[in-house]
Amino acid sequence: VMAEPVAAMCDQLTKAVLMMMDAETSQVDRMEALKFCEDFKESSTLCVPCGLRLADKTHPALVRHFGLQILEHVIKYRWNNMEQQEKVQLKECAMQLLSSGTCSIMEEERHIKDGLSRIIVEMIKREWPQNWPDMLEEMEALTSRGETQTELVMLILLRLAEDVITFQTLPSQRRRDIQQTLTQNMERIFTFLLTILRIQVEEYRIKKKAKAHCRVAVAVLNTLAGYIDWVSLVHITSGNCKLLEMLCLLLVEPELQLEASECLLIALSRKGKLEERKPFMLLFHDVAIHYILCAAQAVEMAERRYVFLKRLCQVLCALGFQLCSLVVSLSLFVLHLLKSCTVSTWASLFRHETLSKVAVVREAAIKYLKAAMTNLVKTGFPSRNDSPSCEYSRIDFDNDQDFNFFFSTYRSQQGDIVRCVSRIVPLEGFQMAAEWLLYQIASPINPGDTMSKTVEGLCSILSPSVIQWDAATVLMECVSSQIMKSLEEEKLPIDQSMELLQAVLNYDTRDPLILSCVLSNISALFPFVIHRPQFLPQVLSKLFKAITFELGPESKTTWTRSVKSVRRHACSSVIKICRDYPQFILPCFEMFYNDVKELFSSNTMLTYMEKGSLIESLVLISNQFKNFEKQKAFLDELMASVVAEWTSEEMRRSEFLSFVGADQAVAGNVEDTAGPNRSRLSFCLFAMLAVVKRAHWPSDLEEAKAGGFVRGYTPAGAPIYRNPCAEQFLAFLPNLLALIRTQNALLIPENVAHLSETFSRVFELMDGEKNVILGLPQHPLDFYDAPVYKSSLERMQRFFFSLYDNCFHVLGAAGPGLQQDFYTVEKLAEGLTDSAFSSLDHVPDHRLRPNARLFVKPLALSCPPEYYESLLRPLLGPLFTYMLQVRSRVHISFSLQVVSGNLLAEAVAWFFTCVLRGLHVHGQHEVCNSALSNLAFQIYESLRPRYLELKGVMTQIPNISKEALDQYDKRLLNPSVHKAGEKKRKDQFKKLIAGTVGKALCQQFRKEVHIRNLPSLFKSPKPDVDIVATEPLGLSALFTPEDNAL
Repeated sequence: VMAEPVAAMCDQLTKAVLMMMDAETSQVDRMEALKFCEDFKESSTLCVPCGLRLADKTHPALVRHFGLQILEHVIKYRWNNMEQQEKVQLKECAMQLLSSGTCSIMEEERHIKDGLSRIIVEMIKREWPQNWPDMLEEMEALTSRGETQTELVMLILLRLAEDVITFQTLPSQRRRDIQQTLTQNMERIFTFLLTILRIQVEEYRIKKKAKAHCRVAVAVLNTLAGYIDWVSLVHITSGNCKLLEMLCLLLVEPELQLEASECLLIALSRKGKLEERKPFMLLFHDVAIHYILCAAQAVEMAERRYVFLKRLCQVLCALGFQLCSLVVSLSLFVLHLLKSCTVSTWASLFRHETLSKVAVVREAAIKYLKAAMTNLVKTGFPSRNDSPSCEYSRIDFDNDQDFNFFFSTYRSQQGDIVRCVSRIVPLEGFQMAAEWLLYQIASPINPGDTMSKTVEGLCSILSPSVIQWDAATVLMECVSSQIMKSLEEEKLPIDQSMELLQAVLNYDTRDPLILSCVLSNISALFPFVIHRPQFLPQVLSKLFKAITFELGPESKTTWTRSVKSVRRHACSSVIKICRDYPQFILPCFEMFYNDVKELFSSNTMLTYMEKGSLIESLVLISNQFKNFEKQKAFLDELMASVVAEWTSEEMRRSEFLSFVGADQAVAGNVEDTAGPNRSRLSFCLFAMLAVVKRAHWPSDLEEAKAGGFVRGYTPAGAPIYRNPCAEQFLAFLPNLLALIRTQNALLIPENVAHLSETFSRVFELMDGEKNVILGLPQHPLDFYDAPVYKSSLERMQRFFFSLYDNCFHVLGAAGPGLQQDFYTVEKLAEGLTDSAFSSLDHVPDHRLRPNARLFVKPLALSCPPEYYESLLRPLLGPLFTYMLQVRSRVHISFSLQVVSGNLLAEAVAWFFTCVLRGLHVHGQHEVCNSALSNLAFQIYESLRPRYLELKGVMTQIPNISKEALDQYDKRLLNPSVHKAGEKKRKDQFKKLIAGTVGKALCQQFRKEVHIRNLPSLFKSPKPDVDIVATEPLGLSALFTPEDNAL
């Protein structure tokens, strides 16, 4: 009677499924077909017979898969309401499908196998072991029917482990029952799996083309991978590590080696007691080593083979220090991504205090340095064919930008290892780096086929010479930074280093990319100059020449980024030398000062940043005067013209937009008449920043007192210092505040309207900043060939951006640098509030950040406690109130660490609430959950003792336990109560705020699956009975043949 309606419904369902999957079907028809199918699954009483009928192997794969989906839906959502006989019948039918309801192993579709295994696993999750005790026996019996059934059984066992252990998609009691039963039967399961693996591999080897046996062996290995991660190590190492031995043998089987290496990697990554892991030493026996080496040495170009080599690298790294010789062989591969896998092992080996002194490790260190001379060379771009690794890069990377980003990280890792190696073999490392650098100096420049696009004959970033110079420079920087720390002075290769430095100083090139490498080598070798002071004038001359580097007179107005980079590099090198070796430079101070004055007075084109860098260098050296009056006189002379210009009538009375040219329309080759004004303004700011940031009193108190830097002492006895640049800064301050106030006022709409059409978007985010926010690559590979500025708008944007930043840089440096001289300025709080915090309603977020980061934070951190009331409270109060009332995001994190007790209670509660709201929106993502939960924990732990309002926020969390919250608060507020460890407190706090975590959008409308608990497998705890009251105490009770006797 049921056959006819079932057949009719199956016909309709078949048509609906085929219609849904037909590309020619209209959207309306497809939606109707989908609705019909979903309604059928939700409400029809014919689901089981129709599902079984549709799953028959005579139907197309699409229809069969839908039939299996119907059966899975029934088990998931109707199982609890089915009669026992219906469950048994469905189970028997499903087992029949396993036994004979599929095509052969090589013909059957993967999604059909997956769908059938899901059905069996869903029943196992609901009935095993209590109501289906013979499940494992039935699965074992199925494997005797052939390869098809064996593969299905492997899929079932793997999915069961994933659902129960990995994804934990069932209630805790059911999970415990199944996991306990699996654990109890694990020896049997592993024996079963290894037996099948051995049989299938043997059959595969005998019958060379027996793909079915290979398919089953792959399935067994995948299933083993799902269990090896969590079972007891005893099962992995039993039988004298029979499993590991078999996996090693399979490494040489091309069709099975990838899966075998996955299993090995999981096993060797396990943590546990040392005794349990000792059997892993089997892998050091000759046979295992032989198979691993054979697998590593075979070379062919195939993606699967390449992925296998990555896994094998990870396997070797998991073995640790003892596999040093093997990792050496893999580090010689040309594949960058493969070599990066070995970095952590090398780092641990070369940093180990004991192992790094062993002779074989020292030999390996020298081999690694030789390999590094290849590893550091930036070759292997996917778009090129100049290296064997290019082919593999096309597998790993989508484009050259991705490779370039990876290589930066990779080279950084290699540099760390080279530094470690240089501490072990410092002289050998320096010798290699010196020989390589001398070879580059002697070699002619080869631009290759990727020459510069702007100047004929110059190199690009991908030119062979640049790539080699770049790598040799990195090696020299790494080894030279360690040799000074590793060897005593008499053992240093002073003469060799000076010969090398002389060769570098004599090397002359007009290629900016190679000149930048030359400058890096000079900086790397400069520590040796300390022992040969006669080389100092030559070094300074070379650096000063690079500061004024140009490609020719015609290029002055069209500098490329490579030219500007060289000049900045030279400035940075000079600053670094003056910062690190000021006492050594001091005897040459007059020569240095005269060279700077000559540069400033000549027609040489210097940017404001280059001038400011030279001033910064002079100030660093002047700190070695250690005489307040002498240094003050020098700074007065140095900054006289700067302060005069800054305080001039022209600066004070000019219309700002007209002064900087922002109200002028610029088109074509029209001369930028306001350019010099912008440069003057920027230079004044940059020069004052250099002085305020670098001018300082001696760090030694006695030297400071002797030099006249100490003006008195605080009531607590701390010295009060005076800064020799205080007078210049205080003269500079009024106009600085006025400039900040003006820049904020420019953002008011009526003032924005005065901008010319050319610069109407000047206050918007720059493209570079947008790329940072979006996580896009910052610099394309032809970046160095590009002009410094693409347009007049970009030049003006950069000016306003740097001007705003530098204003707050100067203000932020004043607090730590001048201390009392700054904090005692009359009406300072009022002046700062009226400038830095004026027009905040119109200041965008990206402009508030430098305000907070560069100014407010250092000001508050360096402010003496006695000025909290007079300065910080009136300064930060309006700022926090504004943030609380207007801003949608929190910008007060910088204040929590510095202004204890001064925060508004409403601001604290709001801040905490925002964090909890973040948890509600993003808490379903593990990374966000961890970060936000830890932040909420830190806020509550640090601020709850002072702000009762935080508890009020906590009480509003859904489903929070008030009793648990009271107990947590009691332990937090009562200092006499012994506090639990931080980890335990964090776990307790996470339980309290668990109700704030919202569901992901994809989970909010998902139908819930309910799995009922079965009678527990665990024994019930013994009742707490008073033995004295209920049991006879006489010795005769021990021998009484009653049931209740002991």
